[in-house]
Amino acid sequence: MRLYQCICQSGLSWMGGAMRAPAGTGSEPPAPASGGAVDRSQLEDLAIASRILADQGVFDAFGHISMRHPDAPDRFLMSRSLAPALVGPDDIMEFDLDSRACEARGRSPFFERFIHGQIYRTRADVNAIVHSHSPSVIPFGLTTTPMRAMYHNSAFIAQGVPVFDIRDKFGATDMLVGDNEKGVELARTLGDKCVCLMRAHGSVAVGQTLQIAVFRAIMTENNAKLQSLATLLGGPIAALDAEEGRLADAVNLNVVARPWELWKKRVAL
Repeated sequence: MRLYQCICQSGLSWMGGAMRAPAGTGSEPPAPASGGAVDRSQLEDLAIASRILADQGVFDAFGHISMRHPDAPDRFLMSRSLAPALVGPDDIMEFDLDSRACEARGRSPFFERFIHGQIYRTRADVNAIVHSHSPSVIPFGLTTTPMRAMYHNSAFIAQGVPVFDIRDKFGATDMLVGDNEKGVELARTLGDKCVCLMRAHGSVAVGQTLQIAVFRAIMTENNAKLQSLATLLGGPIAALDAEEGRLADAVNLNVVARPWELWKKRVAL
């Protein structure tokens, strides 16, 4: 029996009927220098974050989370191409902001790592990024109905949720952010917001810490479910306004450790 690996996971994509290798292969400059060793406990937390998002239904076999290198802001860390629920600390790779691996050691990176590199380059306040295809969120990137903050736990949504439509600049594509140019456009669309939807693809959630990014990715999926239910009930929806969102989000940022510890216990390595 012949086994096949999805191109989203393998780091390869189709172009003109042939397989295209990811950037960073072939006759290119030497690998970028590492930003330095990272404490294993932080690598474990990044692996646990990936497992949490799978456990909470934000990730399935696909999706990825990254964190900025704690000692080198021009480097970031994320898993090799692997199903999120299987990620361990030894799967973590280091990249520069052009998403070139510092030390591949034969490991295949995620094809859409450019999402992460270009957001880190644009947003100095962001230290963790989640890219997912969480199912309840996707309809809001396909319709004209904007995502709104349904409750206090998703208060960050009240500042607005832009939609990145890859065809606006690149026309018909494979829908994947597979190079730096597309990553730049996604980062531009995200702007200063916490979440960006990706038409017919998924979404991105960002945070000042790994725990905040995980919290926001989960609450974005929960919020989408609640908004769909509220819409079915009919009538006006009394969503949080911008000021309510600002005030409630400030509280959430101070208590995010509580759900993190609960979620972490469920998937502890």
